[in-house]
Amino acid sequence: MILHAGIMLQDRYEILEKIGSGGMSEVYKAKCHKLNRLVAIKVLKAEFTSDAGFVSKFKMEAQAAAGLSHPNIVNIYDVVDDGDLHFIVMELVEGITLKSYITKKGHLDVKETIGIAIQVAQGIEAAHEQHIIHRDIKPQNMLISMDGKVKVADFGIARAVSSQTMNSTVVGTVHYISPEQARGGFSDERSDLYSLGITMFEMVTGRVPFDGDNTVTVALAHLEEPIPLPSFYNPEVTPSLERIIVKCTEKRPENRYSNAGELIGDLRRALLNPDDPAIGQEEPAHPDLSETRPMSQKELDIIKGRSRELEEMSRNGRASSGEANREGADRKTGKTGVRRPGKGRREQDGNAPATGVEKMVTTIGVAAAIIVVAGVVFLFSQIGGMLRPSSSETESETTSAEATTAESESSEETSLSQKEVLMPSLEGKTQEEAESELEELDLVMQVEQQASDDVEEGVVISQENEPGTVVPRFSKVRVTISSGSDQIDLASLGLTDMTLETAVRLLEGRGFKTTVMEEASETEESGNIIRVEPADKAPYGATITLYVSTGPAVEMVPVPNLEGKTQDEATDLLVEAGLVTGQTSEEHSDTVPAGQIIRQGIAADTEVEVGSTVDYVLSLGPEAPQTQFLASLETTYPLMVSYGPGAGSSEIQIMIRLKQTVNGQVVYTKLTEPRSYSADTMLEIRLDNIRGADGVSTGEVEIVDLTNNVVLTSYNVTFTETVV
Repeated sequence: MILHAGIMLQDRYEILEKIGSGGMSEVYKAKCHKLNRLVAIKVLKAEFTSDAGFVSKFKMEAQAAAGLSHPNIVNIYDVVDDGDLHFIVMELVEGITLKSYITKKGHLDVKETIGIAIQVAQGIEAAHEQHIIHRDIKPQNMLISMDGKVKVADFGIARAVSSQTMNSTVVGTVHYISPEQARGGFSDERSDLYSLGITMFEMVTGRVPFDGDNTVTVALAHLEEPIPLPSFYNPEVTPSLERIIVKCTEKRPENRYSNAGELIGDLRRALLNPDDPAIGQEEPAHPDLSETRPMSQKELDIIKGRSRELEEMSRNGRASSGEANREGADRKTGKTGVRRPGKGRREQDGNAPATGVEKMVTTIGVAAAIIVVAGVVFLFSQIGGMLRPSSSETESETTSAEATTAESESSEETSLSQKEVLMPSLEGKTQEEAESELEELDLVMQVEQQASDDVEEGVVISQENEPGTVVPRFSKVRVTISSGSDQIDLASLGLTDMTLETAVRLLEGRGFKTTVMEEASETEESGNIIRVEPADKAPYGATITLYVSTGPAVEMVPVPNLEGKTQDEATDLLVEAGLVTGQTSEEHSDTVPAGQIIRQGIAADTEVEVGSTVDYVLSLGPEAPQTQFLASLETTYPLMVSYGPGAGSSEIQIMIRLKQTVNGQVVYTKLTEPRSYSADTMLEIRLDNIRGADGVSTGEVEIVDLTNNVVLTSYNVTFTETVV
């Protein structure tokens, strides 16, 4: 099944774009509509779906990694088998691989390298605690997010440590493979630490320590060749970090760190003390060698045979470590395939470092050989002097002196030529061609990436040193390599064939901003994308305008001015313009005479489609003045009249109310709130603006004893209609 943008998997995952490809799988950016989040989907390639072994290995990745939960490990969300489609849904890390990051920067500084290495080691440590080894640690499997978090990805060949997997087929990337993995032997957690050591070497130098034309050459280098000191390529590498890298990449696992925790401890100390004596004592990867894949049986047999041969030679004392390495490489490949920097680096056996006794014996043997050779030379010189005629002695001495002088001058010229070289012209060459040419001159290429619309990706744009200038041998040469155009080909995305929603999601998923404009179209249905601006290419983060069809164009007319017109006049104007009278309403107005339009729903001169409706409000003229029926009462009432002189100590609840007959019904209106009084109180009544019922001119104000529920007295009042 071919996956492309817009395809839905499991009615849940919408494919947005392809973001990567590996040896056995392809990776897509997708959106999970159920949880409304972006995810990465790793899909097993079609050519492997019929192979039960590959399918099993693919599922093993999820089974091994799904149980791991750590900030420095990519999370697994889901594992799906859908017919011939097998895929894993995992966390989407927006960022860059460590490999790409190294390529962009040339090499990393010491502090940045240690910071990244600590995070990777923490992720590896979490996996090791669950008895899982990664077996393919490399910069391509390390993701750096936008916030600087480093996550280890692709547990594609990780499997639980058990007796059944100790001798499993060698799998991994040959540039980072440990010696024990290369020979197909026992591999454990320390194999991951070796690969991490190679990765740290690449971070600080910008290159892998071993490279060659084929997997066998590189794998043999891991078995036989001592790793170059990182400081040879980058003098800024601190002694502490260099000792850590050396310890991680020891040929024998027992000489490395025993676990990731020890490595993390030394890395943190190296960050604080760049020269702590107590701390642990590239050319670009060839495309055919950088991909994770099983090594063939033939390649594995060559490596295993070479390993046994080295061990036999070591036991029989037939050759020193350096001689065995050179002879073995010449027999198997015709060359070691690995450029070795000059003097000043440690020498070690492909399988075991030389012991102190072996070094001493070798030194004594060399010294004895020098003495014997010196004696033989002296003896022959004496014999030659006795046999040579005396008449030629002067001439011989003269010739010897001239030869000595010439030799001295030649030596001086050779010394000068070894220190300096002429800078070649690199512009227009591929990165591989330029790096190879510089390496032949013992120059180290320092790569800087630069986007270019004119120069093809991977081709040299410029060089810091002009061609023909003299530069020191073994110096760094800064070369600018084209990273290709930083613009994305919008035409290739097929946006006009997508729905608006899919196109917007795809563009925003690629980092663009979008804006939507509507326009009429006689050919495109309403809602279809007509065109895109810009139409060809646009840089990351640009705003893309999507023009969407509103269907065929319709006739537009201006709305007439209806304000101040009568209803009949408004109707005539709307009909004449091809418009229809909409909803009408009425309201009072002090400024617009009754029967004229106060305002309209669509402003005058606004362009609308023919046949549109126009609402308006009709004036009722000024509103009639409002009136109220009001009365007042001012009097006093002695309560003792109702209760007698002897009831002075009693308390009663008094309320005043208005009683009126409205439409034949008695209506009461409360004029005061209930209040407590003593029975001998002189009640003062002062009521202004008593409001009565509309249209009723009379009423009674009653004094009510709420305690005994009786009306004590009442007063007749007359209401007058008053304009408010």
